[in-house]
Amino acid sequence: MSRGAEERERRTLLSAALANGPRELLDFLLPLWAGAALGASATQVGVLVAVELAVSVAARPVAGWLADVRDRRRVAAIGALLSAVSCLGYAFAADLAVAFGAAAVGGIGGALLWVSVRAMAGERLAEDSAVFPKLTAAEENGAWIAFLAGFTVLGAAGYRAVFAGCALACLIAAGALLSAPVRAVPPAPPRPGSTLRRLRPMLLAVVLTMTAEAAVALLLLLHLQRRFELEIVEIAYVFLPGAIAMALLPTWLHRFVLRHGRTRVLAVASVSSALFAAGLAWAPDPWVIAALWILSGVAWAAVIPIQQAVIAEASGAQVGRGMGAYEAAVLLGGLIGSLSAGFLYDAAPWALACLLSATVILSGAVLVPWSLRAVGVPDFPAGPAPTADPAPSSAPGPAAAPEASRPPGPDSAPDASRPPGPDSAPTPGSGRSPYRKLGEHAALYTAAQIVLLVLAESWLLDLARGSAGAWNGTREGGTSFLYGAGRVWTFIILIDVAWTVVVARRARRAGSGHPRAED
Repeated sequence: MSRGAEERERRTLLSAALANGPRELLDFLLPLWAGAALGASATQVGVLVAVELAVSVAARPVAGWLADVRDRRRVAAIGALLSAVSCLGYAFAADLAVAFGAAAVGGIGGALLWVSVRAMAGERLAEDSAVFPKLTAAEENGAWIAFLAGFTVLGAAGYRAVFAGCALACLIAAGALLSAPVRAVPPAPPRPGSTLRRLRPMLLAVVLTMTAEAAVALLLLLHLQRRFELEIVEIAYVFLPGAIAMALLPTWLHRFVLRHGRTRVLAVASVSSALFAAGLAWAPDPWVIAALWILSGVAWAAVIPIQQAVIAEASGAQVGRGMGAYEAAVLLGGLIGSLSAGFLYDAAPWALACLLSATVILSGAVLVPWSLRAVGVPDFPAGPAPTADPAPSSAPGPAAAPEASRPPGPDSAPDASRPPGPDSAPTPGSGRSPYRKLGEHAALYTAAQIVLLVLAESWLLDLARGSAGAWNGTREGGTSFLYGAGRVWTFIILIDVAWTVVVARRARRAGSGHPRAED
């Protein structure tokens, strides 16, 4: 892989992390903001969310076409800029009319950005079979970091400051995309036949899986709010462990895909997610739910990269159109799942709603592997295993995606029909030292703790004094979000230390001679 291609990959992954954080945060906060700041009714909130969703679905085919016929860096950067404009629209909206306009602009921006970013990643698939796990890890790292930062800003400065911060992140993402190297090698000729027709089985599976995911997520949100009477920050803490699992595990789970094949991993992931949904029916408290949510995070950390890789391989040179159809299927599944969850929560007992959702998810253990075979891609990924840092987005600095010399396909590697052997393992010495990454994370954590000390919001200081419990973190006068965020971040950095040691020891056992990041 050339230095220019490596730099392009790093910058693309950075832009995905920067842009996905605001996207996930706005999805969570927008309904609450519309009701609290604009006095919108429940119906108006629903229409506001539906406007962005409808515009985004309608724009996906056009975004896919543009990603195939124009410079994908520029198309994605325009999408990031429109997303920034949308965030600023929310920040300064004085009435619902401005909010609806911001939602429409955000729908167009999201379509241009995400279709193009996924198409850029798809070009790398023939050279690096782990490019989509890296992309998923980058997006999820951006999401949970944005949640921690966003809720901190929300508590200190309000919604307007959060929207302004989201706009700034999107602007930086646009800069990262525009500064990425241009594509050096033209694509291969398109595969014969209609891209949409070829992808139809997988798109059906995507709609099903995303319907189930959206339904379970909304059911859980309603349950935590109404059954356990949790506040918004407490609900975010329940979802945080699963989000971290999705950020840490995609490239590690990709090794199971290389070893056992896509169909087996997809089937196991469906079973894992179904067990999570069924377990919710009898979960006694939010602590158990948070632990169960990790099962869902692990499942989606495996499923989403496989789906995207299959779409890219089956699309050939028209990977932009393929990703446009994939994104539209994701949004359609989200819409169906949200509507279904609301109906189930109101009309059925909680346990029955969970078991019905689990049944739909479990059907994916058969349907999703079938869809993979139906589109005609190999069970074992073509191309070598990962050789670069899987989650550059979690550390400050450029991180982006090189463009492949040609789009992947079933025939892109002569031995794609069998699992890779020892020669396909990551090259020793490739990537950055995991200890360097840990040092960057620790420096950021230390700076944040100093700020918390100055603001008298340090849980770590209270713990050292013996005035705070390790788990409840309570103190006289109640616990602010800044105080709770510092506590959660402490556990995250401890997990980071343990994970870094595991990665480094694995690298040594593989004969690298010194620790290098492999997963």
